[in-house]
Amino acid sequence: MIGPLRNWLDQRAGDRATHPAIVCDGVALTYADLAARATAAAERLTDAGVRPGDRVAVLLENGMAFAVALHAVMRAGAILAPLDRRLHAPELQARLGAIEASHLLVPEHDDTLAHDVIARCPDCRPVVLDEPTGTWPTPVRPVPGMALDAPHAIVFTSGTTAQARGVVLTYGNHAWSAFASACNLGLDPDDRWLACLPCCHIGGLSILLRSVIYGTTAVVHRRFDPGAVNRAIERERVTVVSVVASMLERILEARGAESYPPWLRCVLVGGGPVPAPLLEHCAALGVPVVQTYGMTEAASQIATLSPRDALRKLGSAGKPLFGMELRVCRDGTGVEPGEVGEIEVRGPTVTPGYYASGAAATDASGWLRTGDLGRVDAEGYLYVVGRRDDVIVSGGENIHPAEVENVLALHPGVGEGCVAGVADAHWGTVVAAWVRLKPGTVVTEKELQSHVRAHLAAFKVPKRVFFVDDFPRTVSGKIRRVALAAGV
Repeated sequence: MIGPLRNWLDQRAGDRATHPAIVCDGVALTYADLAARATAAAERLTDAGVRPGDRVAVLLENGMAFAVALHAVMRAGAILAPLDRRLHAPELQARLGAIEASHLLVPEHDDTLAHDVIARCPDCRPVVLDEPTGTWPTPVRPVPGMALDAPHAIVFTSGTTAQARGVVLTYGNHAWSAFASACNLGLDPDDRWLACLPCCHIGGLSILLRSVIYGTTAVVHRRFDPGAVNRAIERERVTVVSVVASMLERILEARGAESYPPWLRCVLVGGGPVPAPLLEHCAALGVPVVQTYGMTEAASQIATLSPRDALRKLGSAGKPLFGMELRVCRDGTGVEPGEVGEIEVRGPTVTPGYYASGAAATDASGWLRTGDLGRVDAEGYLYVVGRRDDVIVSGGENIHPAEVENVLALHPGVGEGCVAGVADAHWGTVVAAWVRLKPGTVVTEKELQSHVRAHLAAFKVPKRVFFVDDFPRTVSGKIRRVALAAGV
């Protein structure tokens, strides 16, 4: 039986003490620095009454303080619960209550949101955690090893189609996820992985954890800015970037025709199906983009396209990562290659369950029903079609929004599109599209309908087209399809 893991930060503070662990706002913390600050912060948590097994919520933005909090909570033996600062106080109150949080880490500066949450949650004790600056003489005190099956964090899902749920992730989930990703993407000891996704969600959090497990550097941005991403790649020698499709599009727009430096070896794109024109544009520019498929319940990546297959399998999310199994089913039965069904996954990165409800995430055989639709080709490569709940049933026909969105993206005037079903007296539900046009273009509803009709069956053509300046999004950048449809 495998024993406890040595604390990741302790190990890196020993073997890569002077290597940069975190870079933010032009300031770097070495692994020795990070370990010293995490030790001091853990002592502060213990003095504030945090005990092993307590749920400690974190209401901090991306940055050094968040990274220190992540490791301080681990050192104190507590369970991390990162919170989304875009939520309102009543929403945060509900999440704190659902996970029975004992303490809440808040920023040192005057923070209206933190004050509102603290006032609503008198049983959740606030602890101020400041940004680490200057020298830090606190000696590092090693902590006991970490059991693989011990809970590390409760991470809330993005809640694009339903109420967000608190997913329990273990130390073993994170360790396997890091190992499996490295097996696919490769690992350079001088890698610098850019975290411009929110660290309160699994996409950003996993970068901070993997970087420490690998002993590499995480470059952290407080928020997403396409120009800042391009500058970080150029000036800070970022080698790996994780984004969603809409972020990648804005990054490329800001970059223009200028090529990227050779040290940028991988741009991971997740968060849902990626429009084919965007992937083709990346291929034409030589951008090393690979599509990935993952979810909170699997500690981030499940399947990721190998860089060597990026052009050969354009549009695919690749094969399951090492240790993971994937199948496509309909009504509990596996489908033939090329047929669409629900994606189910099994493996060591999959959560043991949800905290608040205590419900298991998997069936008796360990399979997790993802709620996503996809197909697998004859070579075993996964193609994600969309969410099961997003399927539009119009006049008895099933329509996948991603299929229509891909066709809309082919129009030269379309910057981004989203498709959903809206109520109709005759058909029950019809296809509607929301479109953000590229700057300086003029396109009519009829023109877009004709464009879709030239590529798809008539029943898939949007009956209504709404032109928007932007879309409602989750903090991780996904379009809130339900919110669009509800506003009609």
